[in-house]
Amino acid sequence: MKIEQIYTGCLAQGAYYIESNGEVAIIDPLREVTPYINKATRHNAKIKYIFETHFHADFVSGHVTLSKLTGAPIIYGPSANPTFDAIIAKDGQVFKLGNITITALHTPGHTMESTTYLLKDENGNDHAIFSGDTLFLGDVGRPDLAQKAANMTQEDLAGLLFDSLRNKIMPLADDVIVYPAHGAGSACGKNLSKQTIGTIGNQKKTNYALRADMTKTEFIKEVTDGLLPPPQYFPLNVKMNKEGYEDVEDVIERGTTALTPSEFEQIANETGAIVLDVRHQDEFAKGHIPRSIFIGIEGNFAPWVGALIAEVEQPILLVTPEGKEEETIIRLSRVGFDKTLGYLDGGFEAWKHAGLEYDTVASISASELKQTLEKEAAPVFDVRKDDEFKSEHLKNAKHTSLDYLNEHLNEFPENKTFYLHCAGGYRSMIAASILKSRGIHNLIDITGGFDAIKQAEMPITDYVCPTTL
Repeated sequence: MKIEQIYTGCLAQGAYYIESNGEVAIIDPLREVTPYINKATRHNAKIKYIFETHFHADFVSGHVTLSKLTGAPIIYGPSANPTFDAIIAKDGQVFKLGNITITALHTPGHTMESTTYLLKDENGNDHAIFSGDTLFLGDVGRPDLAQKAANMTQEDLAGLLFDSLRNKIMPLADDVIVYPAHGAGSACGKNLSKQTIGTIGNQKKTNYALRADMTKTEFIKEVTDGLLPPPQYFPLNVKMNKEGYEDVEDVIERGTTALTPSEFEQIANETGAIVLDVRHQDEFAKGHIPRSIFIGIEGNFAPWVGALIAEVEQPILLVTPEGKEEETIIRLSRVGFDKTLGYLDGGFEAWKHAGLEYDTVASISASELKQTLEKEAAPVFDVRKDDEFKSEHLKNAKHTSLDYLNEHLNEFPENKTFYLHCAGGYRSMIAASILKSRGIHNLIDITGGFDAIKQAEMPITDYVCPTTL
């Protein structure tokens, strides 16, 4: 028996490759499925099943393409209703894979069709669960994402999740391994651990939602408390996972169309495409196409695209570092953004050499900011997340989290210079690009962000541990 977690840090997502006696099961595959097929081929094995723990909201799964290429059936849990052919497993239904078995345990709560898959080894012993978004390490799946589709409140779904955990998962032995669908960084939970593999026993000790003395009322209150609005692209990804999507190879072929600066400019004007610049933030600051949006490929790329561009049907034109064109298109497709129309051949330098107009982002060091604030009360905007800001921030700074920047555009001064920062510089450059694309140019980015501000010994609020917030 072989179990491999294939973890994608940009999405904080874990897919799983399970092999026994020449037969393979894939759980929650990514959009690009060739690596799974190649792995099975190298092992002289055949992909027999594709298990889906639920209709994912934060990424587009590769189940449809993988099934088409391999003939393996797609398996969902009870109450799932995809528009394509799939096996809708009954609660407790057993699937044989080589010398082992995989049992579908219906665990509704995160979504109604959410299912945990229990793997029993060749001796029939419980070995591991693949818990999807039902159980994370340190947390459980948020119960507010499927409430409209289920015609239920988030409290109703939280109550179902309580029952699922206590009736299906907590009775399992402490040494059963937990393989979740996500780790820290995912928006599918509130307080996920950085660890991506654990045990039932450890979760009973450390996961607030599995406290033995917890009542259902307490569980519902704690699980629903402090939930932030989900990213706008989530329901669009659910729709794609439920109804199918274009083959990723076709998306890549269209997106890797090389465009001259004049072709690039013409298509942008004709289609209303967003120009997405994925270079490093320092390169973007030195020069970029006017009104382009910066979201660097080396950062938490795909989730920020989903949160800030939101509409998956939005046409996109790319400015990338050389050789990063296909990678960028694949990473966009993972969250459902399939309408890439091409990329700027030769990158930003080609645009510049063509003599076309370009823009820059002004920046200063934290030390220079300190000197400025000692002379005048200039506005400083902190675009970090809520818990980061509450934990510790520059005194008198205004808070406008990047996640919801579009909702707070009227809070930025129109004529007076203001300053932007995040933790290290990545998110503030995203914010700067969005503001400039909206015609707000009187901004200055603080190089190095809050880390540099602290080192410059500027006045900071008293520290509060984020885990207590």
